Parts: sequence; structure tokens; C-alpha cells
Amino acid sequence: MKFVIKQEILLESLNHTSRAISPRNLIPILTGIKFDLKEEGLFLSASDTDISIRCLIPNDKIEEISELGSVVIGGKYIVEIIKKLPNVDITIEVIDGYKMIVSTTNTEFSLNGINPNEFPNLDLDTTKEPIIINTNLFKKVINQTFFATSQNESRPLLTGINFRIEDNKMEVMATDSYRLSRKIVELDKHFDNPINIVIPGKNLLELSKIMDDDKDNLELHLFDNKILFKYKNILFLSRLLSGTYPATSSIIPDNFSVSVECSCISLFEMIDRASLLTSDRDKNTIKLQLSKKELVISSNSPEIGKVEEKMKVKSSDEISISFSSKYMLDAVRSFETENITLYMNSDSSPIIIKSSKDDSLIQLVLPIKTY
Repeated sequence: MKFVIKQEILLESLNHTSRAISPRNLIPILTGIKFDLKEEGLFLSASDTDISIRCLIPNDKIEEISELGSVVIGGKYIVEIIKKLPNVDITIEVIDGYKMIVSTTNTEFSLNGINPNEFPNLDLDTTKEPIIINTNLFKKVINQTFFATSQNESRPLLTGINFRIEDNKMEVMATDSYRLSRKIVELDKHFDNPINIVIPGKNLLELSKIMDDDKDNLELHLFDNKILFKYKNILFLSRLLSGTYPATSSIIPDNFSVSVECSCISLFEMIDRASLLTSDRDKNTIKLQLSKKELVISSNSPEIGKVEEKMKVKSSDEISISFSSKYMLDAVRSFETENITLYMNSDSSPIIIKSSKDDSLIQLVLPIKTY
């Protein structure tokens, strides 16, 4: 294998591909990136068995191709080497079996490779009828839901994001049992058979980091126990979580006795300042007191001090309720509208956050009992 390529072109694809490499993987072949140079271009592949990524650099973006071939090279080292080289033409050649020579006019690296035949066969087939969604919209959906996933592996299903598709509606849900995020997206196509899958949240986060803020579409190819995402020249394969995601529709109340509309930015800043005097030990608890004319956010820590923030509002009733400042900040941050509305029933019922400008997004935060 021998070819010449611009540093920035190779580095971009290496950065994408290397997201499938786990630093904790003990299998040597899975710590590497497979270089596979074919007539159509250079395929870069990596896998940690949880996700697999393959990027294609088309042959028209390669300066010169002298010899086709393949090799697996340690991902950590090749990415760092290419990253530190100047943006010039790089010559990559494999000699003496599996030894890779990476060189520029003034620099030369020699890396020991691995037999590419030992690299796992990545099943990256596509389906005939994928789910198609705008890239920007999909990234927004992930950003508005991922934070509500659980980090506790003892309940693996809650570490994922639930996608339910019926007709032309896609409901995206995440919860860690203390908060919940739900986003509803309208698709361009109707689906006769309902779809209900759970995708690991951390995998979707890695996918969102690969995608640019552009108008390109993302294809979702669904299989029994995996899902393949196709974006530009990138294939991203993720396993699906097995099991039935908890029924969450009944958790969101339909009627509320208390509601208050307020500025999204102002509320976020009030909670953010009040959270300065909270601690993890106290679950970052702050208090909301609502009268018909005023909203008060406060926190009181005997060891640190106390703070009180006030905002003029018009409320339908009065209430006093405590909650986690971290959870509420995450929920409020997910909205892109100027104003949001908080809905409540009692000091022990969930806090629901909506926006009149975007009814596709609902955030729920459970209150914290204070004694």
C-alpha cells in the first residue's frame, strides 16, 4: 500500500473513525484503525464491539495512489502523529509485511502494524427503506434528551434513548427515573409498522460529534439488534439495548393547578447563581416559591450561606417546591425559545416545563422532599 494525501483530509477522517476506539479495550486488534486502500478510495475502520465506524476518503481527495493494500495500525499513535504533522502532503507506505512508513519532506515515522485479516468483519449493510431525518434536527434531538439518560449501568435500558415511531411521528424519550425529556419529531414518511428501539445514549453522543451543522440528511437503517447511521461518507453502527423501555406517558400529568410563564434566560441565570451555594451532598437542592406576582429562587446551606433571587411574574396560584438545580438547569438549557412555562400541582408532584412556541419538547423534573 502506498499513497499521498493532504494532512488535514486524513486527520479529519481519522478523528471521526477513532471515536469507535475504547481506551479500555484489551483486545489489541480493536485498539487499531484499519487502513484499506481500494480503487474507490481509502476506507478507515474502527470498532470496540459496541460501535463501529467506517469513513471513506474518495480517491479524488487523495493526491496520488501508487499501490493498493490494507493494514491495521494502533489508533492512538497514528492519530497523534498525523495531528502533529504540518498541513502538507503526507506519504504513507506499507513495507516488509505490516510496517507503515509515514513521511513528509522532513519527517519520517515507522509504525508496526497488524495483519488486517485479524480485524473483525464489520457488517455495515444498509436497508432499502431507511428512516431519513435532517442532520441539524437529529443533533438537536440528541442535545435535548441525552442529558436525562442514566449513568448507572445497573439499569442499562435507562442509559439509552428510546425512539418510538408510529405513522409519521417519532417520539424520543430519555429518563434516569428522576427526570424525563421528551421530544416529538414529524417525519416526511409514514411507517405502517410501529418502531420501538433503545439506542445507547453515549453512542448517539459520539455520532452527534461527528455530524456537522449542515442541511445534509442522516439515514437510519434499522435491524433486529443494531442500527446503522449513514452520514455523507461515514457509516456508524451501534448496537441496540434489549428489553422494554419503561412506559412513561402516565408520568406526565394532563392537568395542572399552578402555572407560570417566565423568561428562559432569566430563570436559568437565577437558578445558576442560586446553585453556587449548594453542594452534591445536599443534592444541589434549591427552593422555588411562587406567589401570584413574584417568583423566588433561593438556597440555604448552613455551612456556606444563603441566596435569594426574585423575578416579577404573573402566576395562576401559589406554591413552594424544591428541586435539583443541576437537573433544572439541564432542562431549561434545552429550550431555544425566549419564554418557557412551568407547570405544577403540588410540592410532591413533577415540575413540567414547556414552551408555547415549541410544543414538541417537554421536560420533567421530580421535586426533592426537604425535611
